Amino acid sequence: MDRTAGKELALAPLQDWGEETEDGAVYSVSLRRQLSQRLSPGAGPGGSQAPSPAADAFLHYRTSKVRALRAARLEQLVRELVSGDHEQDPGFVPAFLATHRAFVSTARVLGLLLPPPPPPLPPGIEIRKTEGEGLRVNKNLRAVVSVLSSWLRDHPQDFRDPPAHSDLGSVRTFLGWAAPAGPEAQEAEKLLGDFLEEAERKQEEEPPEAWAGPPGATQTPRPDSPEGCSEEEEGLVREGPELLDFSVDEVAEQLTLLDAELFSRVRPCECLGSVWSQRDRPGATSAAPTVRATVTQFNMVIGCVLGSVLGEQGLAAPQRAQRLEKWIRVAQRCRELRNFSSLRAILSALQSNPIYRLKRSWGAVSREQLSTFRKLSQIFSDENNHLSSREILSQEEATKGPQEEDTLPGSLPPKLPPGPVPYLGTFLTDLVMLDTALPDMLEGDLINFEKRRKEWEILAHIQQLQKRCRSYCLSPRAPVLAALRTQRQLSEEQSYRVSRVIEPPAASCPSSPRIRRRISLTKRLKSCPERGAHPLVGVLGTPPPPPPVCPQGPPHLVLEPETLLLAVPRPLQGPRAPAPSCP
Repeated sequence: MDRTAGKELALAPLQDWGEETEDGAVYSVSLRRQLSQRLSPGAGPGGSQAPSPAADAFLHYRTSKVRALRAARLEQLVRELVSGDHEQDPGFVPAFLATHRAFVSTARVLGLLLPPPPPPLPPGIEIRKTEGEGLRVNKNLRAVVSVLSSWLRDHPQDFRDPPAHSDLGSVRTFLGWAAPAGPEAQEAEKLLGDFLEEAERKQEEEPPEAWAGPPGATQTPRPDSPEGCSEEEEGLVREGPELLDFSVDEVAEQLTLLDAELFSRVRPCECLGSVWSQRDRPGATSAAPTVRATVTQFNMVIGCVLGSVLGEQGLAAPQRAQRLEKWIRVAQRCRELRNFSSLRAILSALQSNPIYRLKRSWGAVSREQLSTFRKLSQIFSDENNHLSSREILSQEEATKGPQEEDTLPGSLPPKLPPGPVPYLGTFLTDLVMLDTALPDMLEGDLINFEKRRKEWEILAHIQQLQKRCRSYCLSPRAPVLAALRTQRQLSEEQSYRVSRVIEPPAASCPSSPRIRRRISLTKRLKSCPERGAHPLVGVLGTPPPPPPVCPQGPPHLVLEPETLLLAVPRPLQGPRAPAPSCP
């Protein structure tokens, strides 16, 4: 058969073949095709003729069968950790270690994974040791030690169980006789020391003071509050510089410093839908602390924007417009620093109804800043499941910085640019929707491990971004951080009332701005009587109810912690021109 030079048979490297069952476990089977070699008719396996892409050459493919565990009982999953073919299925161990807390406790896994210690030897008999080696362990023990090595390195917090840390004690006991001189035993001892040192440090710290409301809530109110607005809503007198007194670069860099540090501390397992969706249940106040810290920081940035724009009611429209413009420049600087978390928070605050309805203030904003505001807002468009922000994040991950350009031979390898800091709410939404759409268990009481693989793909992306965030080289500025902590904060109710005092609504005016509600995905989830009763697939595309023409009460601005990250933002149309006055 004649072949055209340069043409090759297009074969998919991996082709789904089906499923097969073995000992009650379900495996997905695929065929992997690899190009073994390119041979000419005159070249045999032992010939010396070099491969040639001539017209008479032909391709030799090798096809192999690949199996991946899809569903099984817990005992079979744990056995797969030790005896599975990790070359065929390299993602099984990391996926199990990252997601196992969604369906089983760490103590239960260790009980199935760790073998009992060997019986004591009779008196007078010693174990022979080879030269330069410690205690000889068999193949299964080496596999268990390898799993524990990955577990201790990648998920050390799984072994935190104060005050005794019994799970870590079981690991130390096993490694003490299975691999006493190995690095795994040293890592376990170091981890226990870190846990005990952290507990002692917490005991030595003074107890925290009673919480007295959000930052700035205890400041002295001004006496000249106008009629119809309480003193605390009119404006708050504070000492020291305000946040906007600092330069745009200083504010954006400190926000990026805080966001990167908090995101790098996030435990990926706390982002799982089965964990994060249970945070509001009784007794779950301490669940997902690292994710809650990120949510609190996000909401604090929103509160700072609201407080700085609405706090001073005596400002004229051009003066308030200057504050809007500065926050837009801070948002632009966050974009340049690849900090999408604070960027999203600032834009959410500027798009909130208390600020968005200030037509006279927006009318005084320059055209250049309005254009920047609209371009930044397009990043977080909710069209096609936030496709725009996902594509931009992928582009930022692949972007090369100045230090990543081609280097001369023999020079140091290029470094990745710092960041980006992602908007965590995108990952939380994906994981909640995935947890709701796919069942935990399949027929026959089998654990749906295919679901865990899909979750692991998202968690692995989070871990990859966390490594990039640790490369930021930003120094803390105490004055800016102090101003950030003490910035006046207004609640949802206060923000709306203050906004109405600044620019009173035209009563019964059909052209007054309409309220566009922000639909909280968390509230949708909490409203379901059962988790599986109303799947979340498609929630992001559900249109909100029609808004009233002239609202008389405050809008539903989602500012509560743990809910704003999952809020679906309304479409942005930009600040509108002032509405005509009512006749």
